[in-house]
Amino acid sequence: MKSFLVVSLLIFFAVPAAAIDASKAFDDPELQARYDVIISEVRCLKCQNQTIKDSNAFLASDLRREIRRMLIEGQTDDEIFEFLVVRYGEFALYRPRMSGKTLFLWLAPFLFLFGGAIILWRVLHRRMVMPIDDEDPEEA
Repeated sequence: MKSFLVVSLLIFFAVPAAAIDASKAFDDPELQARYDVIISEVRCLKCQNQTIKDSNAFLASDLRREIRRMLIEGQTDDEIFEFLVVRYGEFALYRPRMSGKTLFLWLAPFLFLFGGAIILWRVLHRRMVMPIDDEDPEEA
């Protein structure tokens, strides 16, 4: 039973280690840094909750290879992100761009905080004007 648990844990922790793109793509440290930043900001379209840096899906591997090729050709980060958006949509990016379509995504956290603050203020205000149970309502 104990050996089964140990083997299960080893298999569980070995799978994520195999998913990482451990191979060094470039000899130039600047290109390697750009490559690492880009692949950590692109969503794996098959896994949908991982970056292509962390995914071992075939699509993620293809996207890493395509990004590597585009960097070698001298394309900028914006050109690479634009290529991904045109081909796969805004969903491919973990940080969607500010546009009319994504405006709600950028404003929603602030709207929810503002709405929550208003609700909290109203509840507290109503409770403060309520009579205390020990008091006679006519005396207040």
